Amino acid sequence: MTSLAVGRRRERVLPPPVTGQEAVLLGVIAVIWVLLGVFTPAFLSDNSIQPLLVRLAPIGVMAVGMTLVIISGGIDISVAASLMVCSVVTAKLLVSTGMPMLPALAISLALGGLLGAINGVLIAYGRVHAIIITFGTANLFLFLGLRIFDSQTVNNIPNTFSFLSRGEDGRTLGVPHSFLLMFAIVVVAWWYVRHVASGRHFFAIGGDQHSARLAGIPVERRIMSAYIITGVLVGLAACMTLAGGTSTLDQNVGSGQELAVIAAVVIGGTSIMGGRGSVLGSVLGALLVQTVRSGVTQMGWPTQLANLFVGLFIIIAVGADLMRQRRRAR
Repeated sequence: MTSLAVGRRRERVLPPPVTGQEAVLLGVIAVIWVLLGVFTPAFLSDNSIQPLLVRLAPIGVMAVGMTLVIISGGIDISVAASLMVCSVVTAKLLVSTGMPMLPALAISLALGGLLGAINGVLIAYGRVHAIIITFGTANLFLFLGLRIFDSQTVNNIPNTFSFLSRGEDGRTLGVPHSFLLMFAIVVVAWWYVRHVASGRHFFAIGGDQHSARLAGIPVERRIMSAYIITGVLVGLAACMTLAGGTSTLDQNVGSGQELAVIAAVVIGGTSIMGGRGSVLGSVLGALLVQTVRSGVTQMGWPTQLANLFVGLFIIIAVGADLMRQRRRAR
């Protein structure tokens, strides 16, 4: 009887593999895809789905890191500026040195990790709210990126990242490599936060930082690691961006990406207050956002409607989260 009780307690430690929020998102995405397939049959063609998956990959990759940050009670609005810095530095290195893919990828990941570490140190050890720090670093990183651009586009970028491109070299069995890479990262992150103690620490920190510290969790190190992981994933997203099929990079790279990433995470069911969230839900949220944007374009509607729909999804997701919290409080 005792062993049965222990088994039941252990079963309740982790949420189900697919939560109710994720199931709802899957249903909403399926309905939208069916409707778009009926009204614009071209939406379900390879020429439409493959570009959608390629555009989804960098947002989904960054959403994985942002999920860890928000679960732990923080936020990072500097990801777009970090993406700009990683993209322009890597692009200029490719143009000037013609280095192969792996060294260029390593440099982008390291640079992204460094920018993330700056955020992590200031937030974890400076004890300043994340939104203040990342708002400040977003402007600093943006200034740095613009200085590196030097008011000029980066031209003649070699197709070094063709493995992650939209072309034939960037696909296996018709599936883009960038999407497959994103999927692998999501699986690893999903397993990590569910089955590794340090991964579950993020939930404890977001739920109650003081209690987590009393429980022996290295709060500062975990918070710092969340921002470093996010930075590294931003570096990877920068390489995916450079593989986007153009040999020119301009100063608009990364513009608005922080909003897309945060929207994906919030729509995916991660509580903006911290302590609860899902990597899978965040990627589904990113897929919903990209589906809406692609659908609005293919329907010939004004592009502003995409922002309207995404904003409504965010309000609904945040409202549902607040209602859940109030029910638990009662």
